[in-house]
Amino acid sequence: MTDTETLDSGTGKQKRKHTKHIIQSTMMLIVMFAISKGISLVQTFLIAREFGIGGEWDAYVAAARIPDTIVLLMSGGALNFAFIPVLSGLLAKGDTERAWKLASHVANTIFVSALFASILSFIFTPFIIHNVIAPAYSAETAALSISLMRTLLIGTMVFSISFIMTGILHSHHHFLLPALAPIINDIGILFGVLFLVSKFGVRGMVYGSILGAILHLLIQIPGLLRFRARWYMELGWNDPHLRQVIKLMLPRVAGLGVSNINVIIMTNLGSRLGEGATSAIDWGWRIMQIPQTLIGTAMGIVIFPTLSALSEVQDEQGKRTAMSGALRFIMIATIPSAIGMILIGQPLLSLLEGGAFDASSTMIVYGALRAFTLGIVVHSMMEIVARSFYADKDTVTPLMAAIVGAVINVILAYILTGLATGQSDITKVWGIAAANSIGVSVEVSILIWILRRCWRGIDENTIAVTTLKTIAASLIMGLAVIAVEVVFSMLGLSGRVLYTVALVGVQTIVGGIVFLIATLLLGIGEVRDMLKMIFRRGQNVDLDSVEPVG
Repeated sequence: MTDTETLDSGTGKQKRKHTKHIIQSTMMLIVMFAISKGISLVQTFLIAREFGIGGEWDAYVAAARIPDTIVLLMSGGALNFAFIPVLSGLLAKGDTERAWKLASHVANTIFVSALFASILSFIFTPFIIHNVIAPAYSAETAALSISLMRTLLIGTMVFSISFIMTGILHSHHHFLLPALAPIINDIGILFGVLFLVSKFGVRGMVYGSILGAILHLLIQIPGLLRFRARWYMELGWNDPHLRQVIKLMLPRVAGLGVSNINVIIMTNLGSRLGEGATSAIDWGWRIMQIPQTLIGTAMGIVIFPTLSALSEVQDEQGKRTAMSGALRFIMIATIPSAIGMILIGQPLLSLLEGGAFDASSTMIVYGALRAFTLGIVVHSMMEIVARSFYADKDTVTPLMAAIVGAVINVILAYILTGLATGQSDITKVWGIAAANSIGVSVEVSILIWILRRCWRGIDENTIAVTTLKTIAASLIMGLAVIAVEVVFSMLGLSGRVLYTVALVGVQTIVGGIVFLIATLLLGIGEVRDMLKMIFRRGQNVDLDSVEPVG
């Protein structure tokens, strides 16, 4: 074997090893997120029965908007999309000292910024609630929301550091502890639901959220110790790498700001549709985010450091392969999830009925959920497409696309809810959800079109074929799910909780099995390859026969 052949062989093995690592990391994250979402479902069940879609939960939803925005813009999505590419570049070059200095400078700067933003928000909370987020709330609901928001701001200080830890660990391709962090966070919230709500009412949720934030931070500290983290007590505003992060971060902050305006608009418009509308939108959004987080967020988190590293070494073909594989995975997983959510969403939501959550609540929330189902696909696609730009250190293009999507969202929301004509009521909450899904669809379409031109192709033909085959397999799955419902209806047991649980469970299992069989019969190679990776034992499987999937 020649030296060139030896090098090619070594490179091929390295690529296959990296592909396997991505798949295994993604599956691990999906499992972790599934556990987290399982805990969230328990929370949802308990909270829905306790508060329903009434004024108290309306107050909590509005109160959480600004604290969530501060975390998202400063130490969540905005920072890490700018921070990880720069930190990954330093680590790829072996410059660990500068990497840890950058991490320290970023952490210190973000903490100071989050503290300042929280103080301002605390002072102007009444104005924000009354004039920006929920102008149509009753005086009692608005007063409660003001109190809750001021307490929730405590959690922003904790998350401002915790999410930086997440970015550091992701840059080291370590995903376990960051994946455990949301689980621990949810356990803290669940503690509040189980033990504090009965004593403090909705304030118990707030106390549980703060506890969850603290646990979210603590669980990640061992990971930093493993990588021998070093902290420098300095702001480092002269650090050129910090300036690079800030330069990349500002357009992303603006982009996320635009996206978050959409969320605030949903709350604002919901407050105008009557009491309970804001809660109904929130419940629909929460349910939609279960598959979106399991699929889109998991794959996005895993693929981003890889895309950043490939961009750093200018491996154009590697980027196309990674991005295309990730996007195909998204389509294969989200399209059947969206169809399944439409088919089983109503019986699933009916399980929440009891206490303050009644049958009318189910129908209102289901209207929002159906309109959000398109979002399962497009929001998940956004996790990959947007990260492809951020990996190239381009945060301006996603901002421009986000502005277009936001404008469409606002216009459609006013039209579809009937607010534009003065013919609105709580049953029109679906219009707010539909406007959001359509706006994001336009945003993603713009980004894909631009990315295809900039990267001189994104394996679009392969993506299109996979998407069409997935739609066909999903429709077959849908028929199977409907068939299960018909069979169950013959039993004459409808209306009972155990019947509904059994129906949803059997529909999910049968639907999943039928979809898997359909994908294999239709020749969707990505599914076959992932199964080979997942169920591979020892060295018995020939990795040369396994196609990289990103």
